[in-house]
Amino acid sequence: MSRPAVLAAPVGRFADSLLARELPALDDDRRSATVAFVQRRVDGLPSVTRLGVTIVSHGIDIVRRVAGNERMLDIAIGLPLPLVSEYPRLVRSLGFSYVWETWPHTADDGAST
Repeated sequence: MSRPAVLAAPVGRFADSLLARELPALDDDRRSATVAFVQRRVDGLPSVTRLGVTIVSHGIDIVRRVAGNERMLDIAIGLPLPLVSEYPRLVRSLGFSYVWETWPHTADDGAST
């Protein structure tokens, strides 16, 4: 499967990594659709909020490039800094909402039922 264009953006890469970890049984097509949704919603945020999310996403993406996906997720999820700690929650809430609104019978691990 080719990688969606949305993964070129830091938010898309982060959403893909986070969803792969937290919903490991979510198939690739559904995860790609969910990542695209998250990116669209972030792109539609008001300008000041979008700027903040973009700055945080680029910072976390630098950590991903240096430390790798798993370590980056550990840091982003566990770091109790204002704004930085809200970023994974934003991505998670958008992603989980999309999954269970679009496919309501999805299991807790993302598996299709």
